[in-house]
Amino acid sequence: MLAVTIREKQLVIAEHPDPLPGAGEVLVKVCAAGLNGADQLQLRGAYPPPPGSPIDIPGLELAGVVVARGPGAERFDDGDRVMAIVGGGAQAELCVVHERQLMPVPEAIDWVQAGGLPETFTTAHDALFTQADLQLGERVLISGAAGGVGTAAVQLAHAAGAHVTASVRDGSRHKEVEALGADVVCSPDQSEALGPYDVLLELVGAPNLDANFTALASSARVVVIGVGAGFRSELNLLALMGSRATISGSTLRARPLEQKAATARAVEKNVLGGFDDGTFTVPIHETFPLDQAAAAYESFASGGKLGKIVLVIDE
Repeated sequence: MLAVTIREKQLVIAEHPDPLPGAGEVLVKVCAAGLNGADQLQLRGAYPPPPGSPIDIPGLELAGVVVARGPGAERFDDGDRVMAIVGGGAQAELCVVHERQLMPVPEAIDWVQAGGLPETFTTAHDALFTQADLQLGERVLISGAAGGVGTAAVQLAHAAGAHVTASVRDGSRHKEVEALGADVVCSPDQSEALGPYDVLLELVGAPNLDANFTALASSARVVVIGVGAGFRSELNLLALMGSRATISGSTLRARPLEQKAATARAVEKNVLGGFDDGTFTVPIHETFPLDQAAAAYESFASGGKLGKIVLVIDE
């Protein structure tokens, strides 16, 4: 099979042996695979894949067709449209996935949207509702709302009846983010003054975190799931103490199978129906064929996008 391959911190397209599904696993012919910030970090050598995932083939999410099943894999049939978060290896013609991590692709969406759905909506749903316990009527600040996870989080929080403030650096994207369900769209330097917030979902990282801590409501919850703009920040601990807030960080990639399966089931139950009835969408910024992966990564790194960049491998 052909796959995007990291060699000496550069991307090439190279041949690899076709993977074989083991017990409980499914072999997926990949049709589309979304790009994520973790892919950029892995390319720079800053985010190695978990044990069992390819060390040189990036990619955290995919959508495709079941073409083979290992022993005991019975949930899906050959030919079924499926999608999943994986530990790595999604940016290839073939990928092995445990069947418990797979979700069915909603009938209403195409391969491109499906390729950009699993990581973004699963991450956003887990952070907002499992980690932060967002409730009806609460005020949430989504810092970095124009990216893939951000656009998913805006839609999910709006659908849950929260008041959504979306922080977006690129002013040309404000109207588009508002159309996804944000009640207020602001630049990062305005978000502090628009609080207080019951939940802060931090998708950017360090730059505005300290300022936003001064805008937290009593018993607020802060979840950090993105650090693309910086890893380190000084925090006002008095503001943290005064608001009696809690702060946590979250990733999905390295979680054990049981936890990954639980997040997939939660998305199946609470989110996927919203694609068939038009409640949710996956905004697509740009698509690239597999052999132009390097250009796709450059486009991702340049910023200013709304939604997902997706590699189209086989439609």
